[in-house]
Amino acid sequence: MALDKKYWTAIKACVVLLSLLPFVLLLKAAIQDQLGANPVEALHHGCGDWALRFLCLGLGLTPYRKITGQSWPIRFRRMMGLFAFFYATLHFLVYIILDLSGSWSAFKDEVPDSPYILMGLLTFFLMIPLAVTSTKAMQKRLGANWRKLHRLVYIIAITALIHFFWLVKADYTQPLVYALIIFVLLGFRMLLFFGKKINKIQSAWASE
Repeated sequence: MALDKKYWTAIKACVVLLSLLPFVLLLKAAIQDQLGANPVEALHHGCGDWALRFLCLGLGLTPYRKITGQSWPIRFRRMMGLFAFFYATLHFLVYIILDLSGSWSAFKDEVPDSPYILMGLLTFFLMIPLAVTSTKAMQKRLGANWRKLHRLVYIIAITALIHFFWLVKADYTQPLVYALIIFVLLGFRMLLFFGKKINKIQSAWASE
C-alpha cells in the first residue's frame, strides 16, 4: 500500500508521540509518587520492559511485510530500534544514577557478582553501534557492512531475553511470553534464510 506523502508526516508524528507515551506515563507516575513501595525498581523495570517491547516491534516489521505484502510499515523499523535504545538507555541510567547513586565503587562491587547485570550491560553496549550507525548517511558510508553490523540485533534480542530471565526470581510468565515472541520472530527469519538457500541450490541444479 502506497502512502500519500501529505499523510506521512502526520503518521510519523503520531508514531513518535505514541512511542514517547510510556516514558511520559512513567515520568508522571514517578513525580506523583505512584510507582509503589519501590519506585526506583518500578522505574528501572518499566524502562527495561519497554526497551524489550520496542525491540520486538522492530523485529516484527519484516515478518509483517512478508505476510501482508504491505511494505510501508518497514519504514518505522529504524525508529523502533532507536526507541528500544532510548528506553534501554533510561533503564541503564536509572540503575546507575538512582539505584547506585552514581557510585563507581558500588558498581564495581555489585556487577561481578550479578550475571544478569553483566548480561544487561552486554546487551546495552551491543545496541550502541546500531544506534550510532542508524542514519542513512552511515548506511551509505558502511555499504554492505551496514547490514552485517545490524544483524547484531538478533544477538541483542537473545541477550536481552537472558538478562530478563536471570533478573526474575519467581514468576517466569512474562519472560516466557517474550521468549515465545522472539522465538517466533527469529524462527521466521531462519525459515526465510534457509528458503533462499534452498531456492539457490535448486536453481543451480536446474541450470546444470
